[in-house]
Amino acid sequence: MWEMIWPILLVILSNTVYNICTKSTPGNVNAFGTLMITYAVATILTALIFVFLVKPENVLTELSRVNWTSVVLGMAIVGLELAYIFAYRAGWKVSSASIVANIGLAIVLIFVGVILYGENISLKQLMGILICSIGLFLINMG
Repeated sequence: MWEMIWPILLVILSNTVYNICTKSTPGNVNAFGTLMITYAVATILTALIFVFLVKPENVLTELSRVNWTSVVLGMAIVGLELAYIFAYRAGWKVSSASIVANIGLAIVLIFVGVILYGENISLKQLMGILICSIGLFLINMG
């Protein structure tokens, strides 16, 4: 059970810190400059953890297993980071930007699951899409 819970708790904690930091990024800082520092820190941290976990003699073997998904994920992350920085600079509230984005994402991923992975859409999911759509409308009314 813990194997299912701890990753979600880490997502919640990390996403909370992420949104606080993104919302707190000064408006006069170039978005690409701040992301460059962010990714430099992330690169150093992940490299240290990676080498520690796989042992230095296994680094090249492990890196040889990497495929196109790492490159595309990197591009997606840059898009995600920029989008949040510009959303907050445009005036989105920290209490609503993430929820609106994540509801929209959840709806899109239902269809991605069907199209790319052969998952089924259930009546519950269709009801969820309807409820989420109503929620998006209500959040953006005020």
